[in-house]
Amino acid sequence: MSRLKLGIPKGSLQEATLDLFSRAGWKITLSSRSYIPEIDDAEVECLLVRAQEMARYVETGALDAGITGHDWVIETGVAVDELAELVYAKRRLSRVRWVLAVPEDSPIREARDLEGKVIATEVVRITEKYLAQHGVKSRVEFSWGATEVKVPQLADAIVEVTETGSSLRAHRLRIIDTVLESATVFIMNRAAATDGWKRQKAENMILMLQGAIAAASKVGLMLNVRREHLEGVIAVLPALKNPTISMLSDPEWVAVNTIVEEAVIRQILPKLKAANAQGIVEYPLNKIVL
Repeated sequence: MSRLKLGIPKGSLQEATLDLFSRAGWKITLSSRSYIPEIDDAEVECLLVRAQEMARYVETGALDAGITGHDWVIETGVAVDELAELVYAKRRLSRVRWVLAVPEDSPIREARDLEGKVIATEVVRITEKYLAQHGVKSRVEFSWGATEVKVPQLADAIVEVTETGSSLRAHRLRIIDTVLESATVFIMNRAAATDGWKRQKAENMILMLQGAIAAASKVGLMLNVRREHLEGVIAVLPALKNPTISMLSDPEWVAVNTIVEEAVIRQILPKLKAANAQGIVEYPLNKIVL
């Protein structure tokens, strides 16, 4: 039997990735002392690997495919195929930013003020490329973690990853510039990508994962309304495309089915009721495949 060797990111993306696979239809379980997760798919073999190292193992063929950040593909400088973006991070369905930050009271205001300064970061190559683009020569030091606490005693500035900027603000740091915007990506070994079965397995998996991501922040909405009030109801609905309108046994009534952002339900449901909608039902979604 053919099998796809898949890398699951260990660390900050781990829980979010396991949850995403669960919503996509795969159950992955991991014991506390094992780096080999069990997956309920006989055609897939999983291995838990740090996101920072994932692209290297995929490039060498130790793994057929893996999930990591676009940032780590760039930082390691390896040759892999990025088949798709999977826009999720540790806490939110979003991209992340690597930002240049300094203490709030620092005189540094822009990249050119870093001439001759010390910068601490996990992404040395990305930072050096950014500085070169700005014609600045600085000393870039690799940081093993807790980068925020290294300024100003150990470094003049840092390049750190953030989703919301809240951690940087909590450490009284000021963002100067975005060095790189990144998203989680599904990567594949270039030789494995030419294998028809492995490529199809990977693309099918991506389809389900992206469908789960698309559904994560949305809900389905069903309601009944008299035809004479249909226009008013449709005006309230922020539909994914166009709502589905179905006939009911009573020709004077129709059923409306649509998909909306979960965050707006509390605003639009009272408006739907005021527009004479009845039998309003909100229901969860597992996947949306467009």
